[in-house]
Amino acid sequence: MGDGRALIAASILNADLANLAREVRRAVKSGADRIHLDVMDARFVPNLTFGWGTIAALRPVTRTPFDAHLMVAEPGRWLDDFLAAGCDSITIHVEVEEPIDPILRRIRGAGRAAGLAIRPGTPMTALDPYRHLLDIVMVMTVEPGFGGQAFMREVAEAKVPAARRLLAEKPWGGEVHVDGGVNRETAEIVGGLGADVLIAGTAMFAPGRNPAREVRLMRALADEGYAIELNDGVMPGPRDQMVRLASLPRAFGEPLRDAVEAAGVPVLMLRADGLIGPDGIRDVDLLVPRTAAAWVEERFGAQRDELLEAAEAARAGSAAPLGGGAEAPSAEMTRTSDGAPAGVEPGPASGV
Repeated sequence: MGDGRALIAASILNADLANLAREVRRAVKSGADRIHLDVMDARFVPNLTFGWGTIAALRPVTRTPFDAHLMVAEPGRWLDDFLAAGCDSITIHVEVEEPIDPILRRIRGAGRAAGLAIRPGTPMTALDPYRHLLDIVMVMTVEPGFGGQAFMREVAEAKVPAARRLLAEKPWGGEVHVDGGVNRETAEIVGGLGADVLIAGTAMFAPGRNPAREVRLMRALADEGYAIELNDGVMPGPRDQMVRLASLPRAFGEPLRDAVEAAGVPVLMLRADGLIGPDGIRDVDLLVPRTAAAWVEERFGAQRDELLEAAEAARAGSAAPLGGGAEAPSAEMTRTSDGAPAGVEPGPASGV
């Protein structure tokens, strides 16, 4: 994971196909956060690349996440092979003619991140029926099928903000990817629109390019664009940064942790440096991802404040009940009958 907000996925479509293992290692060493795998079947798009066998052969080369982009006419037919090959995320096209819903569910059921890619000419409304199943929205800023095409700025400006809004209800793990013509000249534009993952191929693997330098430049420029356009001029912090939600005695912190995690946000609970709880044990810090902190604060801030008040009362020996008799929140209060968080579709065990 890089030091900035923007993630860089290295597309090996334009790498040296005779030395793919070396090219993957070079991309990882250069700081790429993902390896992007463009799979084409010469049916959905006119080009033909590689399949699951190549991906399976590359999987032992690195532990860096593999991000598969299936530009194929029948993704459901081959899905199990790509899952078995070790893909961490799989994105199919919304324009395919077979049922999409069951494919996305199969991907998520396997514990992987599921995505939909959308061509430049396809309206964003095509994604609406699947919004509750999406971890990734991939905005194509070129026509899919070939690398090295020119970046379509007007498509990015129209679709990246719309993709962000589509994923707004997903508190953690949702990502907007931009694929096509991303390089040092376009990274600031893409970052300023709110993209999470920049997919770069030609920019990294063209002859004479230093991949490590290109990764640093694209990440820095994307983060600068984000700061200027979306963050009041403040440079964003690392995506994997955790921030403190509360410091509480363990007995008060565990129900809050369970409730937040039931809503889809991971929580770290660590021994704190502060107060000793009523049970004689040092309090715990509850940490949530920085990118989800505002969402968590909005929905769980009141419960957190009640628990802080109750903890202080317990320290003082009064042990006042919560909210005039309300019980501490539990995970069960926010779960549906099938065990999923209310209003949240079950997803991968870990976000990408």
